[in-house]
Amino acid sequence: MNKPFSIVSMQIDELKPSRGYERLVRCRDTTTGLDALISIHSTKFGPAAGGCRMWAYTRLEDAIYDVERLSRGMTYKNAAADLPLGGGKSVIIGDPDKIKTPALMRAFGQFIEHFNGTYYTAEDVGISPNDMAHAAEMTRYVAGLETGEFASGDPSPVTARGVYLCLKKTAEVRLGVNNLSGMRIAVQGLGNVGMALAEMLHNEGAVLTVSDINKDRLTEARSRFGAAEVGLNDIYDADVDIFAPCALGGVLTPDVISRLRARVVAGAANNQLSTPDCGQLLQQEGILYAPDYIVNGGGIVNVAVEILGKTDPEWGERRILGLVDTLNTVLTRAAQTGTPTNIVADALIDEKLERANG
Repeated sequence: MNKPFSIVSMQIDELKPSRGYERLVRCRDTTTGLDALISIHSTKFGPAAGGCRMWAYTRLEDAIYDVERLSRGMTYKNAAADLPLGGGKSVIIGDPDKIKTPALMRAFGQFIEHFNGTYYTAEDVGISPNDMAHAAEMTRYVAGLETGEFASGDPSPVTARGVYLCLKKTAEVRLGVNNLSGMRIAVQGLGNVGMALAEMLHNEGAVLTVSDINKDRLTEARSRFGAAEVGLNDIYDADVDIFAPCALGGVLTPDVISRLRARVVAGAANNQLSTPDCGQLLQQEGILYAPDYIVNGGGIVNVAVEILGKTDPEWGERRILGLVDTLNTVLTRAAQTGTPTNIVADALIDEKLERANG
């Protein structure tokens, strides 16, 4: 890491966070075009950790809503994975294909350094390990790097493996199957995680239906996995056993839930429920929902190895398998009490947070 330099064009402002959040900070740099937000939801278990998303938000309010929602999700995700980390998130406002440059990422790195170790970042939508390497020139509080003593690299394959294992557990509980051979599975979104998940499902003999905005990814899925391609909006109507949302969040709306033919929902996307009440709607439709922040926790486990400097190769593996155990606890409690799985999962993590308040 280089010593952070002073960027005179950089302005950092403390904004008022929503109730229950610790900090919300905005950084603007006219030289590089950086306009970024960092939300810290909680540091009760340790420094906040959560990736950086780059997206062309049309309004600042939309970016704030997203970064806060995602940072809260990271608190719950890290707690569910039994990690000594709190929850935070960052977003960079702008189209990554148009304005992202090494200089912008270095400026973002200096913004991270401003938090002096209370927030660690890594990759998310629109950000690559190479981008993080540029940010790391300005700060030590970056993970998901491809080089370095504890480098963990792209967390996507580990995220996908956690999703795969949790999807199998949910299918076992709802569908009574111990393998996925012949299971009809719809994968929405073929990014790094979705494509890796699709490969694992295909290798076990699942029959795949896929959708994505990227035509090249669809072509790859058809070629490699024999997947059937459907339109972006048609994926919800697919005649499948399992629906795996692996794109952006908020897709499980009342309308979508009424259209789903799957009996299991388990995927990699963050914040899949458009509102908490949608958990109840899924339950009413006889659909077993695997809470997303448990299912997709593999990536942050991978990143935590780097943040915490773990050298034991089994440390991360135990926590990946622990995600399945946590999910099983949630599914069991939900069945015993008749409570939606998202409510049970939140209550489980809230218990942990209350104990931390001590």
